[in-house]
Amino acid sequence: MKISQIGGEFALIDRVTHKIRDRDVIVGIGDDTAVLKYKANKYLLFTTDMLVENDHFNLKWSTPEQIGKKSIEVNVSDIAAMGGIPKYAVVSICLRKDIPVEFVDKLYNGIYKTAEKYKLEIIGGDTTHGDLVVINIAMLGEVNKKNLSLRSDAKVNDLICVTGNLGQSTAGLNLLLNNIKDKRFQPILKKHMEPEAQLRKSRIISNYCNAMIDVSDGLASEVEHICEMSKTGAAIYKEKIPVSDLTKEAARLVKKDAYDFALYGGEDFELVFTISRKNLSLLKKKNEKIYTVGKILQKRKGVYLLDKDKKIRLKKGYDHFK
Repeated sequence: MKISQIGGEFALIDRVTHKIRDRDVIVGIGDDTAVLKYKANKYLLFTTDMLVENDHFNLKWSTPEQIGKKSIEVNVSDIAAMGGIPKYAVVSICLRKDIPVEFVDKLYNGIYKTAEKYKLEIIGGDTTHGDLVVINIAMLGEVNKKNLSLRSDAKVNDLICVTGNLGQSTAGLNLLLNNIKDKRFQPILKKHMEPEAQLRKSRIISNYCNAMIDVSDGLASEVEHICEMSKTGAAIYKEKIPVSDLTKEAARLVKKDAYDFALYGGEDFELVFTISRKNLSLLKKKNEKIYTVGKILQKRKGVYLLDKDKKIRLKKGYDHFK
């Protein structure tokens, strides 16, 4: 039986997940990071992310430095989604035997530069060889208990907000796949090759929000995750989704829908969070650019996209096995 036949990536995760018995585990599988007992006023955060050649990056258009940067940013994004800060990481790499030493030097230059940006220490790792280049990061962080933001914390009547434009990374990828390298599109090409975690914003938002998650698999998928863990429904308002004119133009060039990029594309690494109206008013006083894209509903109402007056059932976001 193929993995796609059992429901894809998340069905596979459910299949191999066992019950956690250790009482020091506050949150295990099912959120952006695991959450562990740590200090009187803090939790320890633990996450890992793997980047695979020809899936998460392509050597035809990404430099080794960009790949190294991205490997750190995507893990920091998970820590940010919990309201925390990164502290330590180990780096494991799989290299093809034909990869030159200079490639590795540049890869680690990107890793260390990005780690320095976040005051993150690289404290170990592993190396091996294989048919593809693979970079795997395991990262530890910490979060003040009052700032911990879980997918399961959404409340009915919360507003659903995002921190920035969506669909840019997928638009950039589609341009690259179609060999379109017009300089006008440099901002969205960079969004794909050099994504950035929204750590600074998360440090502010986590003081006000309920649930939070980062956009790795598309807005639709992330809202579904929040609703599943919080046992709620949700409405996403299509006209409120922030999609830039450049993303729309790129989508037209490749004959695709920019809103599909935002809903189902992923790798934007913006933050999606739910928040009460009162706290959103307080957050906006911090002069942060926030976009309200929907509302948390009772579970029985389901999760859907509202396009004018038409309710549209959401498709699933990106899945590695479909």
